[in-house]
Amino acid sequence: MADLIRCKWCENSFDDYVKYHDDEWGVPVHDDQKHYEFLVLEGAQAGLSWSTIIKKREGYRKAFANFDYKKVAKYDDTKIEELLQDSGIIRNRLKVNSAVTNAQRFLEVQKEFGSFDAYIWQFVNGKPIVNKWKANDAVPASTKESDALSKDLKKRGFKFVGTTIMYAHMQACGLVNDHTVDCFRYKEVLV
Repeated sequence: MADLIRCKWCENSFDDYVKYHDDEWGVPVHDDQKHYEFLVLEGAQAGLSWSTIIKKREGYRKAFANFDYKKVAKYDDTKIEELLQDSGIIRNRLKVNSAVTNAQRFLEVQKEFGSFDAYIWQFVNGKPIVNKWKANDAVPASTKESDALSKDLKKRGFKFVGTTIMYAHMQACGLVNDHTVDCFRYKEVLV
């Protein structure tokens, strides 16, 4: 697969990063646990590189009960202090606290909408936005859709959900297809 054309951002990178691009990035997600995973990971990325987070993904899986938001919503101060000693994750108090807060808010969204998936997909009218970028530097950091999603999540009490973070979430979870048109995954992730 080394001869395949990929988005420039993942070329010449380590295996797990390329695997993430090839297998996950841009694939439409309709699983609440996977949405929560990306909320945690994208929030942890704030101010850091995505490659740093990918390298710590297994640590996050262990620390956050395999992204079981029902369990994480019950984490108390003792558990948070324990996580702040865990070298397998980014040990930032605000980011760790946000994972717990967001799990609690996540449950509220599920109660209101039936699922987080039903909630988030309404921001793209239920189907992926398919872009036709020819170069990575043409891809925006945010859009009116990510602005609206971010604003609504903040209103609901979510943390680390700025518009850039939420656009990254939308890209990762296939709400938008931002693979460049020359990338072999561009057509593969079309629904």
